[in-house]
Amino acid sequence: MRIKRFGLVGVAVLALAAVLPLSATGRGAQHVSWAIISVSPIPLVPPLTFNPGGVASAQTPEGATITLTGSGTFVAPSGENGGSNAVTGGGTWTTSTASGTYEVKRLVAWEFANLQALPGGLPVTDNTGDSTKRANGTAVLRIEFSDGQSGVLTVGCHGPGAPAGIFEGIATTKGFTTYYNVPAPVGTADVGRTIFHVN
Repeated sequence: MRIKRFGLVGVAVLALAAVLPLSATGRGAQHVSWAIISVSPIPLVPPLTFNPGGVASAQTPEGATITLTGSGTFVAPSGENGGSNAVTGGGTWTTSTASGTYEVKRLVAWEFANLQALPGGLPVTDNTGDSTKRANGTAVLRIEFSDGQSGVLTVGCHGPGAPAGIFEGIATTKGFTTYYNVPAPVGTADVGRTIFHVN
């Protein structure tokens, strides 16, 4: 009899979990914005300003380069590393032989690392979002290019306090071409910087 009672309680708990919002039973959905940003002044000397409209590049193993602009939003569902069709955004692309636009079609994966540390003595004007919600992490987005090709865009943000292993910048495929060599941004060039804001 005691076993039956415990069994019924367990069923009730599972039933309650099934009707509760997912955010109540695990990590809630995250509303995330991303952007390839421009940082000034260059070289980097505080106070810094983050603006939309930056550029980032990646290369094939043979050295061919693609350069992107872009920004957008996505909703990462509750739980770990889920995909979603709740996306907006896109930008422009340029190679040595062509250029055009691209549109984000789907979130493939989102790996939230942590909120960025806000180091004292480093004032930042963030014109891309709420400074207290800047985040480190990696987003993988399915995109479509204006010339009919599709690809996978990876956006990585390695800001203050980021754990090792996250690159800063973008990598992408375009058709069968893989632009996955990501040059690290340097202080003398306003290129290759990204940002996430998480709500």
